[in-house]
Formats: sequence, C-alpha cells, structure tokens
Amino acid sequence: MARPLLAAIFISGGINALRNAEGHAQAAKPFLDRTVRAKADALPASVPTDPVSLVKLDAAVKIGAGTALAFGKLPRLSALLLLGSLVPTTAASHAFWEEKDEARKQEQLIHFLKNAGLAGGLLLAAGDTGGRPSLGWRARRAARKAGKRVHDTREAALETVHDTRVRAGTKAGMLAGRASKTLESALPH
Repeated sequence: MARPLLAAIFISGGINALRNAEGHAQAAKPFLDRTVRAKADALPASVPTDPVSLVKLDAAVKIGAGTALAFGKLPRLSALLLLGSLVPTTAASHAFWEEKDEARKQEQLIHFLKNAGLAGGLLLAAGDTGGRPSLGWRARRAARKAGKRVHDTREAALETVHDTRVRAGTKAGMLAGRASKTLESALPH
C-alpha cells in the first residue's frame, strides 16, 4: 500500500503539469534561467533547455516512474527517478527563502517541507529491499562464509600435514627398525 500512496502525488502532479505545461513553465522559468539555461552552451544539442520541454520531460518522468513505483516495477529505480525530479521541482516552485511577504513565505515553507517529507519517503522506498536482505547484509554474510571456508581449509591442511608427518615418522621408524634388525643379523655376535 505504501508505494501506491507515495506514487499518487507524483502521478497526479505529472498529469497536471502535462495539462498545463505553459503555466508550469512560466513558474519554473526563473529557476531554469539560473540553472539549465545558463549552461545551455555546454549541453549537447539534443538536451532540451526550453522551459515547456523541460516541464513536459519532468511530467513524463513523474508519470512513468510514479506508475512503476505504484505497481512495484523497479521500485528502487523508480523512487530514485522521482527523487531526482522532486529536487529541482521543489527548488523551482517552493523557494520560500526568496519570498518577501510573510504569509506567502510561510505557505512556501509548508510546501517545501511537504516535499522534503516526500523525499524522505522516496529515500525509504529506494532503500527498501522488498523483504529480501540488503546488499550490505548479503556482503557481510558472504565475507563471513568465505572467512569460515578459509579457516576450515587451513585447519584441514594443517591436519593433513600433521597426519603426513606422523605417517612419515611411523614409516621412518619402521624402516629404521628393519635396518637395525638387518644390521644385527649381518654382524657377528
């Protein structure tokens, strides 16, 4: 239930942005002018820099990744894509620090904090393993198993060396005993 609930606001926001791309582009234009459009010369020609195209691209990410998250398809990747979309959207739309009017500043702060909460939820979703052990846990477990195998192999090798030494000592003792008997029988009494 958590994933669809988290994804719903992104899907809804993406649809809303597609329906009113020009309005969203106007709101995002000052932020985009300071960021993406300021670096337009350094970007490949295939990367859009106009506000309407960027709003539509952002909307497509929100709808696509939100839908994937809601249905549990590539949930970790979907959550990271949504997080990547949320950060610039929040900076562009809810820059409370730039507001002069105290009431408007408070309103933008609330939206900013709401988005920060959504970012926290996305981070949880990105780290969620769906009940399977995490990569860190699996790595630690594999290291412990490998260490145990090395230890067991070392112990087995030491035991083999010991057994070989004992057998060699026993065989040497037997040969020495035979040689002594042979020598005794060959020598006069």
